[in-house]
Amino acid sequence: MAVIVVVFLAFSMPPYLSLDPSQSRVPQPPGFTSHYWFLSAHVLFGSIAMISALLQIWPWFRAKYPAVHRKLGRVYVFAGVLPAGLMALTVGAMSPFGPTTRVANVVAGVLWLACTFAGWRAARQRRFADHRRWMVRSFALTMSIIVSRVVGPIAMITLEPLIPTTFGGSGLAYLQSVSAITAWLSPTLVLLATQWHLDRRPARKKPAIAR
Repeated sequence: MAVIVVVFLAFSMPPYLSLDPSQSRVPQPPGFTSHYWFLSAHVLFGSIAMISALLQIWPWFRAKYPAVHRKLGRVYVFAGVLPAGLMALTVGAMSPFGPTTRVANVVAGVLWLACTFAGWRAARQRRFADHRRWMVRSFALTMSIIVSRVVGPIAMITLEPLIPTTFGGSGLAYLQSVSAITAWLSPTLVLLATQWHLDRRPARKKPAIAR
């Protein structure tokens, strides 16, 4: 997972560290001249969340360095997810890829913030089992952007033959559909997989029969 995150960040961050709006991979929506700066802030704080989350979910690290785990948890929440999530709501609500994508982005942003807050609150109340479950969901949503980089190309390849028919030759309708599918399916898949993981119960060993 760490290698995947490093490769993803190495590819994703340069356009937003350059402070050059022309390098943005997302078109600027009409009337939103600050889009690049909000997006850059989202990428920066989101990167902090991704990097800090890697150590947070490592059982050995949590057990070996509990004090560092707590401090890094604050970094994850207050220097990562909170600012990145707020930026995501702003950028997502103004997405140039259509209303369906905007709604999906805002819903995902709200879920990300809500799961993280629930996990933080559970830790404050010393409900550590609940804390773990909520933070696993938060971690999954943090990493859902990586899943979207797989879902997106699959949606593009699948829908491209339908441009002349279903989309009436409209490249815009095609791109908006790809974006909407990606924006909805990526967080949905990670949340379903995460809930399945959380709901699993290890098989109980049958007690040995006394002889």
